[in-house]
Amino acid sequence: MIEELEELRKRALEDLGRVQDRKLLEEWRVSYLGKRSALTSALRGIGTLTPDDRKIVGQLANDVKRDIEEAFDGQRQSLDRQEREAELAREHVDVTLPGRPLLAGQYHPLTITVNDIVGAFRGLGYDVVEGPEVEWERYNFSLLNIPAEHPARDRWDTFYVKPTEGLAEGSVVLRTHTSPMQARVMERTKPPIRVLVPGRCFRFEATDATHESEFTQIEALAVDEGLSFADLKGTLDAFVHAVFGPERRTRFRVDYFPFVEPGAEMAIDCHGCHGTGCRICKGSGWLEIMGAGMVHPRVLEGVGIDSSRYSGFAFGMGAERVAMLKYGIDDIRIFQQNDLRFLKQFR
Repeated sequence: MIEELEELRKRALEDLGRVQDRKLLEEWRVSYLGKRSALTSALRGIGTLTPDDRKIVGQLANDVKRDIEEAFDGQRQSLDRQEREAELAREHVDVTLPGRPLLAGQYHPLTITVNDIVGAFRGLGYDVVEGPEVEWERYNFSLLNIPAEHPARDRWDTFYVKPTEGLAEGSVVLRTHTSPMQARVMERTKPPIRVLVPGRCFRFEATDATHESEFTQIEALAVDEGLSFADLKGTLDAFVHAVFGPERRTRFRVDYFPFVEPGAEMAIDCHGCHGTGCRICKGSGWLEIMGAGMVHPRVLEGVGIDSSRYSGFAFGMGAERVAMLKYGIDDIRIFQQNDLRFLKQFR
């Protein structure tokens, strides 16, 4: 039995040295350390020996078992180490290489346009303020010289959020323009005032290539002593040259807006034909860009500003309209469609 145990140890260690993967290692374990292995059978046969032989053979059997188990643990650790090294080799990272560049986002074309407009007016000393998108009817209409019976209200198709009877503020609406901030600013600020108000507006109307129910408007207001229409024209000329280029020309024609008097429509010469007439400007040579005018005395008086001492001017434009003219975009609806083929052109 002693010879059998020594031969078993020698054979087990030789076979273990040839094991190079986990499947063979498990087969080796079952063969030499399993319940039906030769070593297990030898250990069971010790009980049939005489006491003196049992002591000698038992000690040897335990030594053989310990040697085989230690060899098994060592081989298993060796295979674990080899697997880790192979995995690290597959996932090798050269720390001396430069890092991969992070994919950066980009501004939406409307954001770019708004930032350009805001930058132009900041250079002229205007503060930028924002107002609520859900507005009282009083600020959206009444304080802008558009009372309930005024026919000018028909110009706006309004989303009424919460009709409120009997309150001085009237109903709750989604603002149809950013002009309500004119009244809010003048209520709490003494002249001189120069503010720019960008923000989203909402109108209940059918959409087409030039109309959208949600759009971005940028409103401006200036109130001070002695302001005239010449100041308005000079301000808008400076804006056009900053955003569209110094070669652009401007044109003012009389138009009606209830909160200004006199009112005007401003246009710029067509960038496609430079005023000679083309498909872009429909042969007129001019592209309408905004409405403007001197703040109506009733609007000033309605917020507690003395119209005999102060005057002001206001104007408003659609950011989509400016972007369409600047970039040659022919459909306003594309701004809301999140088409990456379109958006990736603006970096």
